[in-house]
Amino acid sequence: SDADMQKALAADAVIFGAVGGPKWDDVPYDKRPEAGLLRLRKDLELFANLRPAICYPALADASSLKRELVEGLDILIVRELTGGVYFGEPKEITDLGNGQKRAVDTQVYETYEIDRIVRVAFDLARTRSKKVHSADKKNVMKSGVLWDEVARSVAKDYADVRFEHILADNAAMQLVRNPKQFDVMVTDNLFGDILSDAAAMLTGSLGMLPSASLGAPDAAGRRKALYEPVHGSAPDIAGKGVANPIAMLASFAMALRYSFNMIELADRLEAAIAAVLDDG
Repeated sequence: SDADMQKALAADAVIFGAVGGPKWDDVPYDKRPEAGLLRLRKDLELFANLRPAICYPALADASSLKRELVEGLDILIVRELTGGVYFGEPKEITDLGNGQKRAVDTQVYETYEIDRIVRVAFDLARTRSKKVHSADKKNVMKSGVLWDEVARSVAKDYADVRFEHILADNAAMQLVRNPKQFDVMVTDNLFGDILSDAAAMLTGSLGMLPSASLGAPDAAGRRKALYEPVHGSAPDIAGKGVANPIAMLASFAMALRYSFNMIELADRLEAAIAAVLDDG
C-alpha cells in the first residue's frame, strides 16, 4: 500500500520475509504477494541485487557436486534488478483470433542502467578477489552487445580489477563444471535470476542463503536497501517448527555490512552461523 511504501522510503533498511504460495495462484497479478515485492524494488529504485553463494565447510557434502568443487566456494552474483525483460514495454498477450495468441516481453536496457550495475560489481570486487565476469548474450541479443560495450568501458576505470566476458549459457555450464573460478559475476535481470539460483544450489541448499538489493548512494553516501532470504515461503512446512532461520540471520548480517557499516558485527554474526553448522 501507499502507507507501507512511505514507511519503507523513510527506513534506513528493509528486512523482507518470504511471500507467496499456492493459495494465491489464481489471484489477479496485481494482487499477488509478489507484486508487493516488485513495487518495493521499483519505488525504492533497488537496481543492484547481491546474491552470495557461500559453501559452509560443514555443508559441503550436502551439495550435489563433489566436495572438492564446492568446499570454500564464495561467489557473489550482482544482478540488475529494475530493468530488462521483467519491466520492458510492451508486455502483453494479444488474441489473434482463430485460437491463436501472441505473447510479447521486451528486453530494454539503457547505457546508464548498465553502467551503474557494473560499477557496483567492480567496487565489490575490489573488496574481494579483484575479478569480475560480465555475463550476457551478445552473440544473439542487441541488449547483450550494448551490455558488453558498456561493461568494457567501465572496466577501464578499474585497472586493478581483472575483467572477463562470458556468454550467459556458458556461465551456467561453468558454474557446474568449475564454480570456484568465479569471484564476482555481473549480469542482467533475467540471466541474473537464473544464474544466481544455480549458483546458490551449488552450496547444498537454496534455503540457506541471504540476498541484498541496493539503490544508488545519496549525497551522504547512504543507499536505500532491502534484505531478504533467497528461499521462498515454504508453505509445505508451515507450523512444523522445522524452518531454518539461517538465511534471514545472514540477510541481517548483510544489512549490518552494507547499510550500517558495522563490519565487525556482521563478521561475528556470519562466524556464529558457521560455528553452529560446525557443531552439527
